Amino acid sequence: MTNNESIQVADGRGGVQLDKATLRKVFFRWYFFSQANWNYEKMQGAGYCFSMFPVLKKIYGDDDEAMHDAVANHLQFFNSSPQATPGILGINCAVESRLGSAGREAIAGLKTGLMGPFAGVGDSLFGVVLQTVFGSIAAYQALSGSPIGCLLYLAWGFAMMAVRWGLFRIGYTQGERAVDTITEHLKPITECASILGLTVVGAMITTVISISLSGTYVMGELEKPLQEMLDGILPGMLPLIAVALVYALLSKKGMTSNKAIAVVCIVGLVLGCTGIFA
Repeated sequence: MTNNESIQVADGRGGVQLDKATLRKVFFRWYFFSQANWNYEKMQGAGYCFSMFPVLKKIYGDDDEAMHDAVANHLQFFNSSPQATPGILGINCAVESRLGSAGREAIAGLKTGLMGPFAGVGDSLFGVVLQTVFGSIAAYQALSGSPIGCLLYLAWGFAMMAVRWGLFRIGYTQGERAVDTITEHLKPITECASILGLTVVGAMITTVISISLSGTYVMGELEKPLQEMLDGILPGMLPLIAVALVYALLSKKGMTSNKAIAVVCIVGLVLGCTGIFA
């Protein structure tokens, strides 16, 4: 849909043309304020409504009653991936500008039906896999004293902005059909990124986590450091065991990340003071 195109319908204040400036307002409002006024009752509902407000004002103008109903409709419960939600916003903008108040039920149904699948794809792909990959690489570079880590993470932020804007454009230009398009393109990407993420995180265990034994194995005239013997069996064995134990600890009922960190600190201090670890 171009700036000069509009779809005309007979009722509901639909058929309103949305210019680029209005669409940019919607996108950047969500980008910066998606979690604004987050609460346990509506979660991202307030942020979503605030993002849609420029479109609602464009469509309903001075019609106070229609504006009130539209705002109330968008203040309902909403919770999805901040990275993937621009796709839903784009679809919402297209449907709302085409149908107006006549499409209120359809809009509520779209939001309810899409926020779950978009959360699954967005959180796993953008929020977990890629975020972990780029964050881990950047952190390791920073620990090594290299500024490349900061630049890499900065580039990742701009790349994510471009991805969000691309999802928003797809959602707006294709409307309801965007769901099939986005799903078709992101499914193979998600699978590849998951494999890449597991590989990178697994490989970085031995570079980020440093655990080594301090003892020496003695048999007759033979003296061999215990850590060297373990490396001969499996390099990085102790970091791997430590990660596996922490992972098992986190799977216990009632265990949180803060508790797990406390346990790791206490165990590390005790074993360090006993001289078992170098």
